Amino acid sequence: EPDVTIVSGLKDMVVFEGDDVTFQCQVSHENARDVEWKLQDVALQNNEMNEISVEKGKIHKLTLRKVTEQDIGTIAFRVGPHVSTA
Repeated sequence: EPDVTIVSGLKDMVVFEGDDVTFQCQVSHENARDVEWKLQDVALQNNEMNEISVEKGKIHKLTLRKVTEQDIGTIAFRVGPHVSTA
């Protein structure tokens, strides 16, 4: 299985309280396994507040809905040993 790397990393975002924000990361291969999103070292699950999706097989997206002050912090995307943060 080829080593999946991060082709295009996360970008820092500034948003207003109550808005939605989307982070995206592009990986080198489709159907990447061992992928994880974190906010402040807490693993995120796909639910009504966090939408985790994959577009075109390689673009991994995380949308945080109606952000609050508690959502301030570092977002991390990990695929295998590779990590991108914003």
